[in-house]
Amino acid sequence: MTVHFPFQNSYSALPDSFFARVAPTPVAAPRLIKLNRPLALQLGLDPDLLETPEGAAILAGKTVPDGADPIAMAYAGHQFGHFVPQLGDGRAILLGEVIDKDGVRRDIQLKGSGPTPFSRRGDGRAALGPVLREYIVSEAMFALGIPTTRSLAAVVTGEHVMRETALPGAVLTRVASSHIRVGTFQFFAARRDTEAVRRLADHVIVRHYPELRNAERPYHALLAGVVARQADLVARWLLVGFIHGVMNTDNSSISGETIDYGPCAFMDAYNPSQVFSSIDEMGRYAYANQPRIALWNLTRLAECLLPLFSDEQEKAVAEAQDILGAFSDQFSAAYQAGLRRKVGLFTERDGDEALIQDLLDAMAKNQADFTLTFRKLGDAAVDDSADARAQFMEPAAFDEWAGRWRARIALEPQGASERQAAMHAVNPMFIPRNHRVEAVIQTAVDDDNYAPFEELVKVLAKPFDDQPEYAAYADPPLPDQRVLQTFCGT
Repeated sequence: MTVHFPFQNSYSALPDSFFARVAPTPVAAPRLIKLNRPLALQLGLDPDLLETPEGAAILAGKTVPDGADPIAMAYAGHQFGHFVPQLGDGRAILLGEVIDKDGVRRDIQLKGSGPTPFSRRGDGRAALGPVLREYIVSEAMFALGIPTTRSLAAVVTGEHVMRETALPGAVLTRVASSHIRVGTFQFFAARRDTEAVRRLADHVIVRHYPELRNAERPYHALLAGVVARQADLVARWLLVGFIHGVMNTDNSSISGETIDYGPCAFMDAYNPSQVFSSIDEMGRYAYANQPRIALWNLTRLAECLLPLFSDEQEKAVAEAQDILGAFSDQFSAAYQAGLRRKVGLFTERDGDEALIQDLLDAMAKNQADFTLTFRKLGDAAVDDSADARAQFMEPAAFDEWAGRWRARIALEPQGASERQAAMHAVNPMFIPRNHRVEAVIQTAVDDDNYAPFEELVKVLAKPFDDQPEYAAYADPPLPDQRVLQTFCGT
């Protein structure tokens, strides 16, 4: 039987200026190392056929399936604040789109599938390490309930790629609501192609914001919709200690999904200034800077849409500023509501925000583990002897705060068990700890051994469950295990 992809492609029906038609470059000896079977079923694909040599050849780009219309998408972007008028998919090829079991249109894209017209002297390939990192972290984010691109499969190519040294080559099959970015709009705006900006905006409305099709001012409503989704997304990142690491406008998705897991990381000890990315030397994309950068990126999107707002520049700018002005309140509302849930507050009272900020300040001062502090706080809701205080260098700092917290939760009618269950539902036990991710990648690269990778993916699929048999995966790194830098992997 032949592997069948029920493609229904729409982006490749747009004008030729939106992309370059290019086929994946065949590889020597593709071998499937991981298939996301539940996601395959969700996409209407047959996982058993995808696990055959024929399926591996498709997932590696060696064979192009029937109905595919492979393209590399054009986009521009601000990278660390500096505008680059042409970037585009330099090592990724969009095979096509399918409608999943819920009626949602999904892109199926190969990352590491060979050079494209946008490769800028790059080889268009991916090394095994970054492919495994994106698979691990994107699927962990999905399990945490955070909007994200997904990983369908990882394949080794049987070839090596040259970075600092020769590394095993691999291809990731990425699934997204779309791969349209702020930078996609910037590509056309930089060329003063207002008609293309309009065409792209209309496409985005139909695909991602269909409720806006009959809006009185659809392009204003589109900007407002993207602002709202980004505000919610970045709040969700902060609530689990996630640092994207490279929030360039070409990595800012119009759909509101997390995209491009390069030098991303989860914090261990809480530090608002935490940076892991080796290329973020000035801390532009530090943990606590992410809301500000999201608004900066959205402002670049607004600039692209100004010609669609009004022929009068001043009027268009004023209208865009009014829409962008909603971001701070939307982010704050989502973030503060999430923090209240994390500390077990079902209602909102004066002083709650200060109470929670006092906890965060104490965590930062005492190098408390972000994930475990909140998880153990859920246990402390039912047991005064629970070891949340053990996360603090000076446990008395927690004790002082906990006294005020207990007085506050005593004002609510919920019982201790109900509060613990609610807290455990939002405070994960397991995150992709940097040292764990690096360890499984190293074992795969050095020994061609994927058992540790498989086990880590399995644990992270249930982040809110205790999983006592895998309790060690919740532990913070020992001093000699700490990962201080993460890398893009391109």
